[in-house]
Amino acid sequence: MQTTLRGALTFEGIGLHSGRPVRLRILPASGEYGIWFKRLDVVGLDQMIPAAWDRVTDPRLCTLLSNADGVSVSTVEHLMAALAGMGVTNALIELDGPEVPIMDGSSRGFVQAIQARGLRHVDGEARAIRILKPVEVVDQGRVARLEPSDGFEIDFEIVFEDAAIGAQSARLDMGPGVFADQLMECRTFCRKAEVDALQKMGLARGGSLENAIVVDGGEVLNPGGARRVALRSGRARSPRTPRRRALTRAPTSGTGSCGRLRSGAPVFMPGCGRARGANAPARPPARARARGAPPGSSRGASGRGRGN
Repeated sequence: MQTTLRGALTFEGIGLHSGRPVRLRILPASGEYGIWFKRLDVVGLDQMIPAAWDRVTDPRLCTLLSNADGVSVSTVEHLMAALAGMGVTNALIELDGPEVPIMDGSSRGFVQAIQARGLRHVDGEARAIRILKPVEVVDQGRVARLEPSDGFEIDFEIVFEDAAIGAQSARLDMGPGVFADQLMECRTFCRKAEVDALQKMGLARGGSLENAIVVDGGEVLNPGGARRVALRSGRARSPRTPRRRALTRAPTSGTGSCGRLRSGAPVFMPGCGRARGANAPARPPARARARGAPPGSSRGASGRGRGN
């Protein structure tokens, strides 16, 4: 079954890179709608942006989605992780700026709000991707690999020169509740030298120790340090424990990582496919109101629409 929220949710914060205040609302949507973003501040161009893999136009430093008019929304990864982790398959996300608020640098705020509001079933079968044979992507020593399996597991590893990070790995069986229990609190992390360089370039204007983990060599600069040293899963390994089954290791020069995802059962992928059905907007969005769309989802409207 497909799902949506029981009611609207509102968030306010700042963009990590722009430093601009932004207000974001997540609205319930009908079955087959998918996940869509709506830029309320855009006038004269298509405001609607589908959360689809083929709309990713820039993966540097964040995930940026764009539509055919060039209207974009960036830093969507924590919100999309929360929706996927909680099983939300249909939602309209309104925001009055180009960037999703960074919140505390994790998915926790989004997940807790979704938990408090609750979900309801809507018409339509859940769309899924089944992994039938290994798929691997290798880039400069970094590896991502999908493998067939009877369940849904994530096995990942990172390797950094910085003593505060070092080599860390963990494996998770992604059953019900695991994302909220194990992953929602995990925050963005970066090196102090990288932060200084980004801010000199006019980026990371909204970054602070309140919304990212910053390390400098062997030291975590955030008061109180990291939230967790290792994941609480019984199958997770401590940062320095050697792996029994080796994956291709990333180079120790800094930003490498590698990981493996195994899935035999269908994988819930909210927003990964095209919205279809009588109640879904066309793709790319038409400049007209879609039948059965959530409140405030008209195309090309100007001004800052207010939802319920």
